Order: sequence, then structure tokens, then C-alpha cells
Amino acid sequence: MKSLPTFFVFVILLFAFGIQLTAKLPNIIFIMVDDMGYHDLGCYGSKTISTPNIDRMAKEGIRFTDCYSGDTVCASARSTLMTGYHKGHTPVRGNSGGIPLFPEDITVAEVLKKAGYVNGGFGKWGLGNQGKDGAAERQGFDLFYGYYNQWHAHTYYTHLFRNSKKVELNGRYTHHAIFDETIKFIKKNKNKPFFLYCPWTPPHAAYQIPEDEPAWKMYQDKPWPHDARVAAAMDTMMDRHVGEITALLKKLGIYQNTLMFFTSDNGAAKRFDGIHNSSGVMQGKKRSLNEGGIRVPMVVRWPGKIKAGRVSSHPWYFPDVMPTFAEIGGVSTEVPEDIDGISILPTLLDEGEQKLHEYMFWHYGVRAVRSGKWKGIGKGGHLYLYDLSKDIEEKNDLSSKHPEIAARMKKYITIGYREPRSQKDDGKYTGKGDKN
Repeated sequence: MKSLPTFFVFVILLFAFGIQLTAKLPNIIFIMVDDMGYHDLGCYGSKTISTPNIDRMAKEGIRFTDCYSGDTVCASARSTLMTGYHKGHTPVRGNSGGIPLFPEDITVAEVLKKAGYVNGGFGKWGLGNQGKDGAAERQGFDLFYGYYNQWHAHTYYTHLFRNSKKVELNGRYTHHAIFDETIKFIKKNKNKPFFLYCPWTPPHAAYQIPEDEPAWKMYQDKPWPHDARVAAAMDTMMDRHVGEITALLKKLGIYQNTLMFFTSDNGAAKRFDGIHNSSGVMQGKKRSLNEGGIRVPMVVRWPGKIKAGRVSSHPWYFPDVMPTFAEIGGVSTEVPEDIDGISILPTLLDEGEQKLHEYMFWHYGVRAVRSGKWKGIGKGGHLYLYDLSKDIEEKNDLSSKHPEIAARMKKYITIGYREPRSQKDDGKYTGKGDKN
């Protein structure tokens, strides 16, 4: 038998090596629930809400104490996550529900597509209406199932969309349907590297849950107001789903090769003080730039890669997701050069040098920045300065004691913002005219 020419041997080896590299790419699961407070998980101190699966995830991986959303409300927080730009630069800054990404906006899904990932999204998109600019399937997702306009996501008993095509649920609870599609995606793509984005809706907006939902039965007789009971049940329901995903990954033999995140899109919509104490001692909640509005829980697990039981105070936020995932996928060159995010892979793996943000930036009515341990909030022409290492409650304004630091923070607040492009809504959601 004649030997193959050297060129063909090289091509075969190169092809085989490429397959091997693709097979080694980890699956990435990013679960981001809606309006869960920083202290609503057991591993973050909750005494009233049962979250054993996420607590176990924290013990098996890393729990971040100083992770932040990109904003204090839904749509713009998602924009910072998808694009890698902070709130002063990201394309979608308003929260009206129908402000779209443009075709030229590059998302983390589009970046991962370059690495060979199959991308699926399940939950609430909020960055473009179905069938229009910004729709998830036009921004790198092979499949998106759920709500497109966030106003549509204000109820759990409605229709949904699959790649912009309407799906009637006939009275079924939307989150249950979304979770079932999540499971189907994992099973279908078990032999490929996949990016699974789960912007799950609970405990957002209407506090609705089926009477036969097992999690509801745990709380229905608690001596709390209705919304506090439903919020707890929603959190426990999603915790169960985290456990079911984990069990499925193990059953399919892909658990070891899956990097999984769990977080919230912003602070708690309701603090439930005296019951859940969702914001703890922090000031604020959703729609505030105090810590209670933007600091979020963040738990990350990567078996064999992330050392178990770690707690990190490294400060980071949603714009850092894109460069982190790009580095994991080996496609950092596909990331726009001017994004604000920094890869946190060195912190996740506890190796190499971790670059730090000179400052992190937020804007919602007022502007806020964090630089190291310092937090600055500009209000009424005054820069309020807090040392978060000693004052997470933001009670002691230190601007007069440290005028040089206050001046630096004022500079960051100024240079971190540029005027947004048009924030024209492509159509308010009315529940009508969505037969596409």
C-alpha cells in the first residue's frame, strides 16, 4: 500500500487537531435571573429562602462578594452583558422595552460563534422586538425561546416566541415552558460546545406561580405578605432547576467540561425588609445606584478548573463577560478593541495576572463609579465618596476628608459618559400585533 503524500497527511492531522481543539472547548451556561436581591441566596446569607443547589454550586466553585450588574434595570444591564460596553457607552441605555441593538453591534454570542459554539437563549431578551433589528437570532443566537420585549415579560401566563415565531402556551406557566426548552437544548447539543444563556424571568414583575408548583407549597402558609411568599417560591423553584441542570450535565457526561454562572440582572425589585432582607444592610434596590441596586450575587463553577470553596472580593461587572468568554473560546481577537470589559479568567482559574479596572461606570439618572475600594456617586453637583471596604452601607461621605480621591472620581464620572445614539423604541409592547 502506497503511503499518503506528506501534504495530505498534514491536512488530515490538521483536521483531526481542529476537532480535538473544538471538543476541548468548555460548554458555558450563564443563568441570570431577574430582580433577585444580593442576600436572597443561602450562600449570601438568606435565612428565609431555601437554595440548596446554588449553595452547593458555591461550595463547589467560587462565590464573588463584589460582582456588579452593568446597570440597575433590565434592558441596559443586558446590553452591557451582551456588548462588553459599560452603561456610559453601551448601545441600549433606555429601559422602555423596544430599543434594539443594531446589526453592527457585536454580541458575546457572535464572538463565541466564531469559536464554533452553538448558542441558545431562553428567557427574556429585552434588546429588540421579535422579527426586528436586535432580535436574538439576528445577534448570534441559533435559538431564542421566550420573551423579546420586556413589557411582555410582565406576566407568566401569556404566549412566547421561538426565533420570533409565536408559540401559544394555552395557559401554561411560561417559566416552566422556558425551562423545558432549556433542557431540550442541552440534550440536543451535548456533543457540541454550546453557550447557554438563561435570562430567566422570575422573580420579576407579577408575583405569579402555579398552585401546584412544589416550591410554592413550601411557602404558601408562611405568615408573610403574598409577594414575599411568591418571591421566595420563585427563587426556590429556580434553585431546583439549577439542580436539575447539574444532574443532567452529569448524566450526559459533560459536567466536568461545563462552566456555569448564576447571577441576577440587578438588585431586588422589593427589599422585603423584616422578612427576606433582600438588600441586607446596603442602601437601595432596583433603580438605585447604591449598592443594593447594582451589586449582585455571582456564583461560578467549573469542575477541575475552579478550586472549590473559594470566595473572591475581586470587583468586576457584566461588561467583563464578553472578554472572559472570548478568552475561554480562544477568540479574543474577535472582540471589539474599545470595549470596557476585562477578562476575569485569571481570577476564575486563580492563575496569571488579573488586570484591574481603573474604574467601573454606571448611569441611571445620576452617575456612579467604583475604583478599587472607592465608590463615588454624583448627585446635585456633589460627589459623594464612600470606602466600600469599611462602609458597604454608604453612610459616610468621605469627600471632604479625601478631596484628591473625590476629584479623581469626578473625572471618571465625566469621562466615562458619552452621548448615546438614538434610543428610539421600535414599538411599545401592547400585547397586540405580535402574530409573527
